[in-house]
Amino acid sequence: MRYIIVIVISLATLLYAEHPPPRGIATFPISKTSFKLMTKDGFKTVDLKGEKIIVVSVREHGSDGRFYAVDENGKVWKSGPVTSGAEKYRSPSGIFTIFQKKRFHMSTAYPDPSGVNNMDYMMKFTRFGHALHKGSVDWMSHGCIHVDPKDVVELFDWSDYRTKVVVTRHSYMPFALGDLRVERVQIDKAAIFPSNIIEAIFPVK
Repeated sequence: MRYIIVIVISLATLLYAEHPPPRGIATFPISKTSFKLMTKDGFKTVDLKGEKIIVVSVREHGSDGRFYAVDENGKVWKSGPVTSGAEKYRSPSGIFTIFQKKRFHMSTAYPDPSGVNNMDYMMKFTRFGHALHKGSVDWMSHGCIHVDPKDVVELFDWSDYRTKVVVTRHSYMPFALGDLRVERVQIDKAAIFPSNIIEAIFPVK
């Protein structure tokens, strides 16, 4: 019996190491401004209508790998590719508030040996140092959200210290599609969508 318990614990440890559970509070988008959170007491619905929101659907299987900027009127006015934490450093799910912004910033936990700032346009949203910031969207991070250099300046200038950051492991695109099509936002071809869907959304004229 003791050997069986040891084997079960060993298998559980191995599975945890290969597939660590998502960090934070599981967050599900149910409309453009409403989200359902799975708390220890059950599901809780949060409506952020009237607030600035940056929704981040992380770069993981089943998600979009994109950010969505939602204005106070509930309109998705900008979207672009992101990368999030690698498996060992998975970005936390949940609803947060930006509480620090810095145009120039060097990571204290992972400083660049060259001395070059590696977290410019930093918008910090957790006390553990998680932030949206300028970064390559070609590789995963240590937990922060990398925003493409072509998008980050506008996002940084638009956000403020009341802006909500919603990090989810579920797709937000179904709620954003209408606004993105109207605004003719250019969807990155590298996004996780079949080419026929991209062409149907943005037909070539």
